[in-house]
Amino acid sequence: MDIREIQRLVKMVERSEITEIEIEEKGFKVRISKQSNHSEPAIIYGAPPMPPAIPQLPSAPIPEPSLAEPAPKAGILDVKSPMVGTFYRSPSPDAESYVRVGDHVEPGRVLCIVEAMKLMNEIEAEVSGTITEILTENTQPVEFGQILFRIDTSR
Repeated sequence: MDIREIQRLVKMVERSEITEIEIEEKGFKVRISKQSNHSEPAIIYGAPPMPPAIPQLPSAPIPEPSLAEPAPKAGILDVKSPMVGTFYRSPSPDAESYVRVGDHVEPGRVLCIVEAMKLMNEIEAEVSGTITEILTENTQPVEFGQILFRIDTSR
């Protein structure tokens, strides 16, 4: 799948009532979804999820870890991990963090890196606002959809 095909899919989603489309071709997976507060679709690249190595039957229900965060307040946007991987707050171990709590961010500013399958994926801000929480520790594994940051868009 090349960039022209992806652009064609984005335009198709923009013009239609489709809210999300996911395509997998030869191990490459593309998901395009419209955000509820934006008219432009978001493109999320990633590898197919890996099945667990050994299925286990729990004896009692196990609560979801950090995915069960309380719902954000009005004006607060949750930045979620678009893939399973390892969370890094800076480009290298001796470099400063991309962002800290209290930093003002603009769309396109790099917030962190999620390493997946030896690829470093920069996660960028999609809105303007102030970082109010960083919910993941540096070098920790993250799950798809796990909340990484909270941004106050009213500031």
